[in-house]
Amino acid sequence: MKFQDSKNIARNITVITTLSVFVSVYLTGIFTGCNHLIPALAGSLISLPISFFVTKYLINKQINEKIRVIYKTIHQQKTEKGNTLKFPDPESIDRVNKEVLEWSSNKKAEIDKLKELENYRREYIGNISHELKTPIFNIQGYVLTLLDGGLDDPQINKDYLLRTEKSINRMIAIIEDLETITQLETNELKINLSRFDLAALTTEVVESLEMKAEKKGMTIYFAQHPDNPIWVKADRDRIAQVLTNLIENAIKYGKKGDGRIKISFFDMDENILAEVTDNGPGIAQPDLGRIFERFYRTDKARSREQGGTGLGLAIVKHIMEAHEQTVNVRSTLGIGTTFGFTLKKASARP
Repeated sequence: MKFQDSKNIARNITVITTLSVFVSVYLTGIFTGCNHLIPALAGSLISLPISFFVTKYLINKQINEKIRVIYKTIHQQKTEKGNTLKFPDPESIDRVNKEVLEWSSNKKAEIDKLKELENYRREYIGNISHELKTPIFNIQGYVLTLLDGGLDDPQINKDYLLRTEKSINRMIAIIEDLETITQLETNELKINLSRFDLAALTTEVVESLEMKAEKKGMTIYFAQHPDNPIWVKADRDRIAQVLTNLIENAIKYGKKGDGRIKISFFDMDENILAEVTDNGPGIAQPDLGRIFERFYRTDKARSREQGGTGLGLAIVKHIMEAHEQTVNVRSTLGIGTTFGFTLKKASARP
């Protein structure tokens, strides 16, 4: 690799890294009201030349280590008399060639991974911006309406203040859900394992959501209500959140007027499988692979009308990963969707 090539790579990596730090510091300053935003941004810009030379040095060092092996092999082929070269040992050449190709392949994989992460970061920041921009613009419109004379009308005054409160609550919900995911990813949110009855917990969650389901003409029922407790070992509060998110998702996107949401339990030897099934429109196959991503919506317009933060299923995925368990989805268009998750069994006796 030429010096100019490594220089270009170092410059590109440095610019991407510095821009990422710049955007992160800028967004953090906006949402936290930080008074040191300008010095922080200046610091990220000052770090640009330092980061460039460090990155270029590391790249050149890595390349030189690989090339040195080739030079060493060539040097060993020289005769003691003169500088005439013998034909290199094919095995040595093959070994060096294999090492270089392996190194090149690994670096290409690393670059591809960095590109994938960069695309994900860009999409993630765009989603956050869009999700927060909608309630902010709504609040701005409500406030302007009140300032333009709405304050003089008691009914308009009350109506627009309630709408403002709804938009503020949506913003708070988005931020709290993002905080929950971050805490789960960084292990800041500890999983408190305990022995509890999954059937009893599910009944509590269903009872709390029955009224919401009835308003949309939907029924929540057990495929077969357990006669005996289903003992599992997990974080009871977090599993309650998983059940709530999955059932609320079925209520939002299930079949209106004649919707049925079925809760099922299956004994899987060492684990218990719990499933939430609806008879809604279903999810297209291309969307199934991304359904647990943050802010991913199969029908963006319809999803925002239903409310929610777009983070419910992402939280479910992270909670189950924190339990070292699995969550899955299967769906058929026109028939419905089933979400399932597993939990470790607990003994019947404490």
